[in-house]
Amino acid sequence: MDTHQTSMMFPIRLFCLTAWILMLTDVRGATLHVAVNGNDSNPGTQKKPFASLDRAQDAIRKLKKGKPLRDPVTIIVHGGTYQQASTLELTTEDSGTVKNPVLWQAATGEEVRLTGGPVLSANSFKPVTDETILARLDSTAHEKVFQLNLSQFISTDLPEFPKTFRGVPAAPELFFQNQRMSLAHWPNKVRTKESMPAPGTGWATISKIIAQGSVPREGDKAGIPGVFEYSDARPDRWNVEQGVWLQGYWCYDWYEESIRVQSIDREKNQITLAAPALYGVRQGNPSPRRFRALNLLEELDEPGEFYIDRLAGILYFWPPAPLEGAHIALSVLDAPLLLLTNAEHVTFKGFLFEASLGNGIEISGGKSNRIENCTIRNTRLLGIRVVGGAGHRVESCNIHDTGTGGLVLEGGDRKTLTPAHHAALNNHIWQFSRHQLTAAYGLTLAGVGNRAAHNVLHDAPHQAIFINGNDHLFEFNSVSNVVMETDDAGALYKGRNPSCRGNIIRYNFWRDIGSPMGHGTAAIYFDDGDGGDLVFGNIFQRCGYPGGGSFGTIFSHGGHDNRAENNIFIDCGRALGSAPWGDQLWKETVDGGHDCHFQVKLLQEVDITKPPYTTRYPELVGLMNPQPGQARNNFATNNIFIRSREISSGNWNYAAEKMWSTEGDPGFVNFDAGQFQLRSDAEAFKRLPGFVSIPFERIGFEKGHEPPGSSRSASTSGK
Repeated sequence: MDTHQTSMMFPIRLFCLTAWILMLTDVRGATLHVAVNGNDSNPGTQKKPFASLDRAQDAIRKLKKGKPLRDPVTIIVHGGTYQQASTLELTTEDSGTVKNPVLWQAATGEEVRLTGGPVLSANSFKPVTDETILARLDSTAHEKVFQLNLSQFISTDLPEFPKTFRGVPAAPELFFQNQRMSLAHWPNKVRTKESMPAPGTGWATISKIIAQGSVPREGDKAGIPGVFEYSDARPDRWNVEQGVWLQGYWCYDWYEESIRVQSIDREKNQITLAAPALYGVRQGNPSPRRFRALNLLEELDEPGEFYIDRLAGILYFWPPAPLEGAHIALSVLDAPLLLLTNAEHVTFKGFLFEASLGNGIEISGGKSNRIENCTIRNTRLLGIRVVGGAGHRVESCNIHDTGTGGLVLEGGDRKTLTPAHHAALNNHIWQFSRHQLTAAYGLTLAGVGNRAAHNVLHDAPHQAIFINGNDHLFEFNSVSNVVMETDDAGALYKGRNPSCRGNIIRYNFWRDIGSPMGHGTAAIYFDDGDGGDLVFGNIFQRCGYPGGGSFGTIFSHGGHDNRAENNIFIDCGRALGSAPWGDQLWKETVDGGHDCHFQVKLLQEVDITKPPYTTRYPELVGLMNPQPGQARNNFATNNIFIRSREISSGNWNYAAEKMWSTEGDPGFVNFDAGQFQLRSDAEAFKRLPGFVSIPFERIGFEKGHEPPGSSRSASTSGK
């Protein structure tokens, strides 16, 4: 080979070597397109898009070939409805990197729906002609109800409802014009002038408890069902053989449960349940015991109701408006629409997730994944559930009309107190307990070191926030109109585990919390020995009812070492409430009694007698060995009370000169307009020189980060 040939070969070899090295180390990024009128055999370009998200996922995996990305990858999904026959699951194979993430994005200005069931045409529904069915229907419904053959959309038989359940068993749900339709029920809710259901209506009351039955929660395994007397004649027409289920607050107004009916004695007006209620049929709270019937053909008697004949596989529906031209959807996917399993640096932005019988979105493990500017609605279970991993973020999303809760952020190691740093920011969360009426929280922080900030939560019959774990931060949030139909509850609940501490609840606005049902309600509820948390710089307006006991807007049941500092209470009956435990009760509970399981929670799940607990929380030293006469106090300082009837009850420790109670304006920018920022010359600063200005204007959505369809002005309105 001559010198010229050698010189020509060198750059060729160098080029091949470079290409080979690049092929081994990384791959170039890409922009892919998906459209409903695309084709999965297309190359995924803007002019020739894919038809499905699964095909785009496959293209990313082929692009990566198991190697890290050299450039970011973007998948642009164009407008339309994408029915998910199965979950879109992303794993480590679908991950990006810190510098080169993977972005799934709805095309700008286009509505992209990921749905767990088909969109139905008007001609899918047929008139009811079966005389047997018509005989069972209310006469007002004969010309209004249509039927749908479910076998067109589901391939398996629908199992019967279990004897007892919470929420609603897996079965297709119906949505008309994007609104969830109701299982046929009795009694109907009373409608306001605006045709909105009035809170607290839609329930019948037990006239008399005949037999409480067994109490499984207390270890009673006899299986004896409860018996009660009813006063309305409506149950006389129900067909027990076809199946009747009653949802009820059978003992307490903080726990509801659905139970099948065994028999109805129409002469005695008595109903015998088919299984015992968890807490028995008892008068656990002061208000009357409530119940209502679910999924009864006989009660399909108003627009917006439907009934499922599970044996025949037929759905009967009274539409609230003409079927022709309406958007009608059926949920059939009993799984999440989107699942990220150990994926990293993946973002979903701008999508609408709806009509799933499972959770809307689940994230398990992995790190630094984001759900942004999405809407998650009309799910049977949760909106979004994040478990494990680190650094996941849910931001500027709408989460509403979910069945058993809104958003769960769980992560971090409680044994080592290692934080997960998950974040929920600028989310709008409402109507999050449509099926399970109690303990179905709009927002849950669990584990260690997670943050919820600038969220707006409202409208629920029971509690809105659940905190479980350590060192969480709940700040700049607006919470309103919750705990509206329940008792012995709080908008934020935390309890039954003194090892869970170090949490900060600051700079939030709480408004119109609770209902006067007799026992008592709170805005913030530390339950069953809970302690070690800080409530700082919050504004409470019309929050909580003292009831017949010791409840307060901030309430501590049994616990100590909670701090309430620098808060403002407006028109609250009792600001600070507590029901302290005595020496004997503390010792019995620490030893494992009273169903609190402290021996397991405080010594096995974690060990509070050793570091890092004794170093991070020195007040825990000696907790497992309570001493007679030991002081157990909660502490308050620099709080302002405006038109509050009472400051405190129980074991709140404070200096009178560090608290200010007034009947007038403490110096707000505009009291009547609800602008609760304090002016620089406010009387509050003169009365309490140590009071720190509360940044009320920062509460709620941050400017420029509002969820789709929301505005900054709605941040503290709860609407």
